Amino acid sequence: MKTAFITGLSGQDGSYLAEFLVEKGYKVVGMVRRRSDSDLTRLQKVLPHVEIVYGDLGDISSLHTIMKKYKPDEIYNLGAQSFVGESWNQPIVTSEVTGLGALRVLEAMRAHCPKAKFYQASSSEMFGNSETETQNENTPFTPRSPYGCAKLFAHWISTNYRESYDMFCSNGLLYNHESPRRGTVFVTKKIVDAVVKIKHGELDCVYLGDLDTKRDWGHAKDYVRAMWMILQHDKPDDFVIGTGKTNSVRYFLEQAFKRSGMEIESNGKKGLLEEYTIKGTTRVVVRIDKRFMRPAELYCLKADYSKAKAILGWEPKYSFDDLIDDMLRAENGRTK
Repeated sequence: MKTAFITGLSGQDGSYLAEFLVEKGYKVVGMVRRRSDSDLTRLQKVLPHVEIVYGDLGDISSLHTIMKKYKPDEIYNLGAQSFVGESWNQPIVTSEVTGLGALRVLEAMRAHCPKAKFYQASSSEMFGNSETETQNENTPFTPRSPYGCAKLFAHWISTNYRESYDMFCSNGLLYNHESPRRGTVFVTKKIVDAVVKIKHGELDCVYLGDLDTKRDWGHAKDYVRAMWMILQHDKPDDFVIGTGKTNSVRYFLEQAFKRSGMEIESNGKKGLLEEYTIKGTTRVVVRIDKRFMRPAELYCLKADYSKAKAILGWEPKYSFDDLIDDMLRAENGRTK
């Protein structure tokens, strides 16, 4: 039986990956930070089958202890300060956890289980405002946030350990991926949560930032499958993982309302004065708020995942509408 070690176990990706690996017959060891309010709700389905250990990407001694005890066959570094917007408020913490955290995992791995396979969760945010229509493994990096910069350090240090120490270190350059388990600070979950509450009369209006930014959105279940496939490849390598399709925040918003049975329309004004009302009424349900604008915004990212398709045989199974429906269905179940 293979042993897999996951950092960031209690997050969206960590919980789905744990379920996926348990189904594959792995012994799964997952790290969470020791806090009095630790939230393990995402792990309810798989909790009896996962061994939870306490540690922190900022504390290398805890990582040494874990690696020495379990000597995992596969290591998935998913832990991070993962909210891009918050990285502007906490750039140092983001750099320590998201960037240097990966280095600490690699050092503990090198000391205790150097033959293990290591997966680094890299990010499309490293591409920044790319000058190319789509991005692949050879596209230049131009990060536009402290989060993107921290992810780029983690990506390159993983690559350096692969080349310098002959370690099996692979990077998955994942584009935005969502699910019912997404945190409420992320715009997709914020929208879905608001739409359901507005429908049930629990909320009057949702406040959002720039609606015209575009993202390549997929489902987290597809992406954790890609993580595993990357480590099953016969050699370490880097792979872009996305859907190859982009949609704006505006379109996500409009579709979420529409697929919940509510048509909305904009007042036509752009920028901070824009509002959306329920079609045929004066009821305002969406307002633009400058508090949710980022200092430097990315406007369009689209994945060229042809390498992953050709070499790994990976393709997304969930469509954009499937994703929205899955998130709405789960939120309706919690609200009722």
